[in-house]
Amino acid sequence: MAKTHKLFKIQCLHRAYFLGKVYICKHKIYTMSVEHIHCLIIGSGPAGYTAAIYASRADLKPVLYTGLTPGGQLTETTEVDNFPGYPKGITGPELMEDLKAQAERFGTQVRFGMVTKADLTSLPKRVWIDENTEITADTVIISTGASAKWLGLENETRLRMNAGGVSACAVCDGFFFRGQEVAIVGAGDTAAEEATYLSKLCKKVYMIVRRGEMRASKAMQHRVQNTPNIEVLWNSETDDILGSEAVEAVVVKKNQTGEKRTIQVTGFFVAIGHKPNTDIFKGQLNMDETGYIQVVPGSTKTNIEGVFAVGDCADKTYRQAVTAAGSGCMGALDAERYLAAAH
Repeated sequence: MAKTHKLFKIQCLHRAYFLGKVYICKHKIYTMSVEHIHCLIIGSGPAGYTAAIYASRADLKPVLYTGLTPGGQLTETTEVDNFPGYPKGITGPELMEDLKAQAERFGTQVRFGMVTKADLTSLPKRVWIDENTEITADTVIISTGASAKWLGLENETRLRMNAGGVSACAVCDGFFFRGQEVAIVGAGDTAAEEATYLSKLCKKVYMIVRRGEMRASKAMQHRVQNTPNIEVLWNSETDDILGSEAVEAVVVKKNQTGEKRTIQVTGFFVAIGHKPNTDIFKGQLNMDETGYIQVVPGSTKTNIEGVFAVGDCADKTYRQAVTAAGSGCMGALDAERYLAAAH
């Protein structure tokens, strides 16, 4: 059960109003209570919910704040076929509800709310929910995830939200396009790797590259160039994605001449990068140049004792639901050991 500090009574004033953490009523003055939590988990998704399952079973009495999108990126995924334990597959929202129910069964408090400010260097840790509710915590597990970057096209958003063949994860969704022709946009290592992955499943892969060269490493460029069913469209941009209920074609524009070309495809993959949701922790936690939280190798420990990072906010390599869940387990175990040593 989460603890709250006692309410302190002070001599009265004549009218009621709020002043910082002090509530002044007509005859008495009270300080607003600040809830104290043993183990705070920031963010849901496979990492957060798995951390909650393990933390609650270890009697850490975790409280999990979901963020604005309960369940994270997987709530936008219709079919999940690569998460162990579901031989017939499952939808992303259903998988998240299962993990949430399992966490709650062991006593996790799951709350809707977003952490908007944090002071992780203080003891105990201090965070603010939705800008105005302060809570303190002995240990914090960060599982805020990362968001895929999108092109911002209207049809891209519509077809993505309606499960119409637009994806930001070839490893997750490439299976559904076996034997078909698809397009992928991007020019970095991730785009090259995903294009190569798709080439093993798909009949043809069109790789849309904005410049006349790729940003990918030479090794990855050579891999793309040596794959016969990958066609690179240089100096090209995606002008539109066509299809009423599912992707039917992509309109590609030459950015030097303005010439447009319509290519028949059934899948469209966006590989222009991910942005970790870690902005509120900048200046406190060590991060790489992109914003991924850096952890001690082989653990989830950050540079601040008692603060742990799990899932996609610290993983720029794998970004899979099952690896996120595994790191959530690690985060809970690391938090348990930290608290045991501290007491």
